[in-house]
Amino acid sequence: MSDTTAPAPKLSEVEHVKIASRYLRGTLVESLANRLTGALNPDDTHLIKFHGSYQQTDRDLESERKRQKLEPLFSFMIRVRVPGGVASAAQWQRMDALSDAYGNGTMKLTTRQTFQLHGVLKRNLPAAIQGFNEVQMDSIAGCGDVNRNVMCNTNPHESAVHGAVVGIAQAISAHLTPRTTAYREIWLDGDLQETTEAVDDEPIYGHTYLPRKFKIALALPPYNDSDIFSNDIGLIAIEENGALLGFNVAVGGGLGMTFGMNETYPRLADLIGFVPADKVLDVCEKVVTIQRDWGNRENRKLSRLKYTIDRVGLPAFVAELHQRLGYELAPAQPYQFHSSSDAFGWTGAPDGPSHLVLFVEGGRILDRPGYRLKSALREISAFHTGEFRLTGNQNLILANIAPAHRARIQAILEENGAAPKAEQLTALRRGALACVALNTCSQAFAEAERYLPQLLDKLDAVVRAHGLAEAGILIRMTGCPNGCARPYLGEIGLVGKAPGRYNLYLGADHFGERLNKLYREMLDEDGILRELTPLLAAYAANRAPGEGFGDFVVRTGVVKATVKGLDFHD
Repeated sequence: MSDTTAPAPKLSEVEHVKIASRYLRGTLVESLANRLTGALNPDDTHLIKFHGSYQQTDRDLESERKRQKLEPLFSFMIRVRVPGGVASAAQWQRMDALSDAYGNGTMKLTTRQTFQLHGVLKRNLPAAIQGFNEVQMDSIAGCGDVNRNVMCNTNPHESAVHGAVVGIAQAISAHLTPRTTAYREIWLDGDLQETTEAVDDEPIYGHTYLPRKFKIALALPPYNDSDIFSNDIGLIAIEENGALLGFNVAVGGGLGMTFGMNETYPRLADLIGFVPADKVLDVCEKVVTIQRDWGNRENRKLSRLKYTIDRVGLPAFVAELHQRLGYELAPAQPYQFHSSSDAFGWTGAPDGPSHLVLFVEGGRILDRPGYRLKSALREISAFHTGEFRLTGNQNLILANIAPAHRARIQAILEENGAAPKAEQLTALRRGALACVALNTCSQAFAEAERYLPQLLDKLDAVVRAHGLAEAGILIRMTGCPNGCARPYLGEIGLVGKAPGRYNLYLGADHFGERLNKLYREMLDEDGILRELTPLLAAYAANRAPGEGFGDFVVRTGVVKATVKGLDFHD
């Protein structure tokens, strides 16, 4: 009789690394101890992501180092988890100090409301991680095939509901944090244990964790500046009479894709129902476990939850969720988003706690001539009794400012050239996002953070000339198609395809509820300006009242609307 046993599924390289890792330990201790190279053992470059770090090289120096027969200049990015984006003044001070002691002297505020340190040498990794651990921060699950930093768009001091939503974001983060003790053993205790599966259990993830990264974000209407539909799970807070009732649940979002592979595509999450606030942890856990069990572990390019849902069908996914929950979600409740941008400037009464939303170009905290933002914030952190809140748009909220500190904070920012007036910046620039890209990201084909300000100098002239300085058009740039700065939700999206060349995407809406579509390929700067200038002029002359630029180019037939992810490449 023939053997009808189904063959074992073929696993990707990373899956084999995770299996052999003993819950994320691998040979990281040996890699860190090896002083002959600035790099880790190859398998450990996968595992260190779960610990919140990526191995990188300075790509600006590659040619010269090759000429000198030197290995690449390896360094590490560390991504610290900040659930809900809320950090204390003491935590800000510590990250600032660590960026000077071990990094490149700057901090990056990411589009997922976290801190990143860049340029950390291998020998300094333990000291840097120990440094922020001392102020109750960690980097476990900052990267890797697990749930990443949980986003939340709201200032916790705006209302009781805002505070409750931030608290739930933090509770979800804690619930889905990996349980392995490898992080503490390697980075904090220096005492690696020969831990077995029977002792070191991961009740949610299992010993191979998820097939790919997983992202969760919460939003409280009318603001969607955490872009919840771009996440594997998006939670829309529903309030009534000043009380949090629960959340509409959306599943299956994700923005990464691969050039030349139309089977990969960005996708926005589908709304599947409503859950009371006290059951939201249960729903998140069960969605994670379905992806753990059903996700593609053979091809990492097809392993996100969005592909799982499109493969099995949304009804089948929801049915499995209901079975695992033991109850059904209620119908989704009405809501409406009005903005996905940050509202800059001061809010709150002068005689009570107030809040200041600061524009941070590219999310980069640094000092340069005439603009000493890093120094200003260091001085403020020494006396500010409220919080430093990182937004999903790479900006910063100084939250819960004491009345006695308001004038002093404004004066420090002005003295350091770090408080530009709103009218000095176009809305286009204020809403722009850019990923790190070159020189450190290994995935980047082109510049993003370092180049977008220069492009905006020229686009600013165009929008001012046509009376669009306050039009609020969303522009987003990345150095590759992975989508870290959410370019496919930009009314203007620019995705690097080669040095100095970008694909131009148009037609997303202004509220994060519709993807854009490819309009032109491989444009240089002149090409970008040549394509956008007449479109912006037409928008200024012919837009309907309240019509966004993305809606205009769809209405006028410049691009077709992307109804769902599977339509993205049409």
